[in-house]
Amino acid sequence: MTAGWIGTGKVRARELDGVVEITVEGLTTQAKYYKPLVYEFMRKEWTSRPSWGDYVVEIVMEHVGDPPWMDLDNLAKALLDAIKGYLFHDDSQVARLLVERHEGERERITIRVFPRN
Repeated sequence: MTAGWIGTGKVRARELDGVVEITVEGLTTQAKYYKPLVYEFMRKEWTSRPSWGDYVVEIVMEHVGDPPWMDLDNLAKALLDAIKGYLFHDDSQVARLLVERHEGERERITIRVFPRN
C-alpha cells in the first residue's frame, strides 16, 4: 500500500514503511462500539494479507476535556479483535501492547501496528 489514506468515513488507514496506522474519529464510552466499526472497515477496505511473526500494537485515545469513562483494557481488546485476521493472524502475535490516553486537539483513537524487530 502507499502512504495515502484509505477510507472516507469515521475509520481511515494507511501503511507507510511497514507501519499500519488506523484512525477512528470521535469517542464513545462504549468500547464494544469500536469492534464492529473497525472490523467492517478492515473487511471492506483493507487489501493486505495478515502476516506471521511478533507485532507491536500502540493504541492512543485522544480526548478533549475530561477523558471518557472507558476502561482502556476493554478498548484494547475490542480493537485487537477487530484487526485480528487482517494485520496478523492471532492476538498471540502481539509481543508488545501500549494503550494510553491523553488530551488532544480532537477526539479520536489511533492504532499503530508494526512488526517487532
